[in-house]
Amino acid sequence: MNLEKVVFGFFIVLAMTLNFGFFLGEIDNPNHHHVYELYAAIVVSLIATVLKFGDRTHVGAILLSTSLAADLQLITAAILWAALDGKMEEADLITYIVSLSGGALMANFVSVILLISETISQRR
Repeated sequence: MNLEKVVFGFFIVLAMTLNFGFFLGEIDNPNHHHVYELYAAIVVSLIATVLKFGDRTHVGAILLSTSLAADLQLITAAILWAALDGKMEEADLITYIVSLSGGALMANFVSVILLISETISQRR
């Protein structure tokens, strides 16, 4: 067993599951989306992105691009939350934030699918 691949896969899947946990719930209900879960999703997603650097394969490049897309959307969501909190109706703000998180979730999902397909296609 390759410990590096275990850690790599762990952070990719953890980034997706944290993002899914934040995304799940009524889109306009702030009680269903906790700010600390968003920040945890951002931190783990950034760690997953750093782990993807150095892979010089074509799949590695696609994995890195999906991770960067997820990072951009999650960071944008956090910036919106910090900048507009109290300046607009909370239900409207949380709708924007959860929508961005949904886009990041799709990018995480593509990363996990690519990871699974790469794992299946490798020979022993």
